[in-house]
Amino acid sequence: MPIQQLPDHLINQIAAGEVVERPASVIKELIENSLDAGARAVQIDVIAGGQKLIRIRDDGKGIDKSELKLALSRHATSKISSLEDLETVASLGFRGEALPSIASVARLVLCSRTANGESAWQVEASGGDVSAPKPAAHPMGTSVEVHDLFFNTPARRRFLRTERTEFGHVEKWIHRLVLSRPEIAFTMTHNQRTVLQVAAATSEEQQRQRIAKICGTGFADQCVYIERETDGIALSGWIALPTFNRSQPDLQYWFVNGRSVTDKTLAHAVRHAYRDVLFHGRFPAYVLNLTLDPATVDANAHPAKHEVRFRDGRRIHGVVSQSVEVALKDTRPGGYNVTPIPMTRNAVFNQGSMPLQARPTTHGVSETLAAYGAMASSVSPASALHEDREVPPLGFAIAQVAGIYVLAENRDGLVIVDMHAAHERITYEKLKKAYDDRNLVRQPLLVPEAIAVSEREANLIEESGDLLASLGLVVNRTGPTSVTVREVPVLLKNSDTESMLRDVLSDLSEAGQSNRVADAGDDCLATMACHHSVRANRLLSSDEMNALLRQMEQTDHADQCNHGRPTWTTISLSELDRLFLRGR
Repeated sequence: MPIQQLPDHLINQIAAGEVVERPASVIKELIENSLDAGARAVQIDVIAGGQKLIRIRDDGKGIDKSELKLALSRHATSKISSLEDLETVASLGFRGEALPSIASVARLVLCSRTANGESAWQVEASGGDVSAPKPAAHPMGTSVEVHDLFFNTPARRRFLRTERTEFGHVEKWIHRLVLSRPEIAFTMTHNQRTVLQVAAATSEEQQRQRIAKICGTGFADQCVYIERETDGIALSGWIALPTFNRSQPDLQYWFVNGRSVTDKTLAHAVRHAYRDVLFHGRFPAYVLNLTLDPATVDANAHPAKHEVRFRDGRRIHGVVSQSVEVALKDTRPGGYNVTPIPMTRNAVFNQGSMPLQARPTTHGVSETLAAYGAMASSVSPASALHEDREVPPLGFAIAQVAGIYVLAENRDGLVIVDMHAAHERITYEKLKKAYDDRNLVRQPLLVPEAIAVSEREANLIEESGDLLASLGLVVNRTGPTSVTVREVPVLLKNSDTESMLRDVLSDLSEAGQSNRVADAGDDCLATMACHHSVRANRLLSSDEMNALLRQMEQTDHADQCNHGRPTWTTISLSELDRLFLRGR
């Protein structure tokens, strides 16, 4: 065929292939336009999973009569006018492709009224043909109706799934949009039945209630709010306690400048922050917002804007990881007003271990317990509980059960502590601090280890020499596809060097950052802590039990042991009353 100019209608349909995958894509694009228009309330009506009808109504600024037809033409937008605007774009939709793309594969009705308009105006489009504006009845704002999606592209329509499946995709995107803008009210109906209704949430408690509707009450009851700003990068949102974890990353939401995205760098940063408080193979849950200068993030990296690209990914990784890690340090008794959930019977996990040789600590169990005894409070537990005196979060020890659990009483009720898990965390945190205080010490290998790699990996090693050295690895390129490891961290001198280097290269390639060496060192220290913690059937005196409780209250991450198990839980007085039918 000779070279020819494609007709506009076909160009729009090709563009629709990128923007409009299914009904959920249409809803996402239309609601993002509503949010950009300053809407405070959005109504979504869906029929047959969105295949028959999608209606989005908002109370935003509206579209002027003279711009209605222009809104349905390609690359027409009010959000950018120059390259500079594109490089610093802060709006959600800015390409001007969504409306004409949708209109080319569906029957569309666009009705809008501005604040200064005497009446609303409406245009209709079918297969790309747009009618002249005509008067209509409509309050201030905009409504978009999309009928019979893919009616003129039957091949695309055949690829749609069942009504239930398509509505499931719609719900997922609605949930993301609801979480991204807590200050906006949303209502959604499916087949004329209300399935979601959330009011605007301005306070922290209202936002928690909104999150409970989307992520479940389990998450809402076990999450804490974090907010931190570093060098113009602000991180805020909700992170779940480590004891609330998932078998898959299905409760992980990221919003960058209000845009819902999936990003490997951000996911890796949070995963690293949770590295020694979760079971291996488990995933954290969170709803996090990252706000930064729009000029430092490329929102135009994906056709449907699902992904972003950061100008300085390593810096973003560091800020996010450190911010979450600092917040997790307060997951200890009294750190947050949230009690860690006890492990359920069916939550059985296997803890993997690396083949590392652990050196015995110089501070044994007996010495540690002696130190605990010396720390015991001189305050009488009975007098503190029954008088108007301050009571520690874990209260005071009253008994030991089966040589495993410490029972304590505080003002709220009964506290149960797993003494081995608690002592393991305390020992582990002490070992980490001692190791960090000595800084990173490298040890030259007696016989440098030659490793065969791909040319791409060899180039990456050559480019990342300083970063690898900061991790304690001295690696030289010795050929087009070969490298030699000459020095490793002294704590990992007996580890599998080749596997570690390949894991580091994988992280560098994926996220531009690696914490494998630090994680391997932490695993070694965790093994040492486990072997040198108080064991089951060890009888503790009252002073030792109370000192253990006080140490837990002062130790970072003390709500869970190194393997992610909870170290303590509580049974309130009201729960005990219900258990024994008191008051009936």
